[in-house]
Amino acid sequence: MQGFLFSCLTVAVACSFMHPQINPNAVHEVDRTGTKLSTRFQPPDGFVRPTGDALDQFFRQMPLHPDEHPVHLYNGALKDNQAIHAAVLTYDVGQRDLQQCADACIRMIAEYLWQQKRYDDIHFYLTNGWRMDYSEWRKGKRLVVRGQHTQWVAGTGVDTSYACFRSYLDHVYMYAGTLSLSKELQAASLQDLRIGDVVVQGGAPGHAVMIVDKVVHSNGEVRYMLAQSYMPAQEIHILKSPVTGSVWHSITSAERLVTAEWTFESPKFGRFSAVNEK
Repeated sequence: MQGFLFSCLTVAVACSFMHPQINPNAVHEVDRTGTKLSTRFQPPDGFVRPTGDALDQFFRQMPLHPDEHPVHLYNGALKDNQAIHAAVLTYDVGQRDLQQCADACIRMIAEYLWQQKRYDDIHFYLTNGWRMDYSEWRKGKRLVVRGQHTQWVAGTGVDTSYACFRSYLDHVYMYAGTLSLSKELQAASLQDLRIGDVVVQGGAPGHAVMIVDKVVHSNGEVRYMLAQSYMPAQEIHILKSPVTGSVWHSITSAERLVTAEWTFESPKFGRFSAVNEK
């Protein structure tokens, strides 16, 4: 009987964690007609969005599906847990099980660099340490990977189309993950987290989420909006806090961060080098 009660309690705790309790105040932060991140979600009372730079504005202008759009997997099926997201980005997920958590972070920063026409700054490291430059892919070169050996080979010629860019990203996803991402990112401090930074725990399994917005209170308190993909590959979505049900998360410790589908133990806070070089 005790074992049965313990099992029920475990299930109850798990369910309450996976289904955030909605704070009534969080409802006032949402404009369900908003089509972009900054128009759908308002800062909590007493908080404001800092003006920010081009990167900040890019993330805040990311387009969203209509309110209550469910998260779809790469194969068109629905994600099992539809309770943990507040919105879904319109970026396609592709038709293969590729764009998972680390890949979603890669996708968002790559989309920013593409929009800025900073093509030479688009590069990511594969798990074997190979740096995969979009500028080479754009010239028509293609990748051959045999175990730990990787090399460029001649392809079909220059292709500057967006479709070619997406093909490049799919090939990055095939050979990158949280382990390579955690090694690639430059360290960011807890006291200076910015939009575009990544919270990552590398490994198998591992996880990564990206900071896509930030608000600041007059007393100095900072809260963050987080986006993720997950396994299997699925549409990128904005996370609700498992504590409040709001999209705004407090990140106050480098020891532990609890998000709706993952608890980060001693996470790494990182920044893509191209962002540091802007």
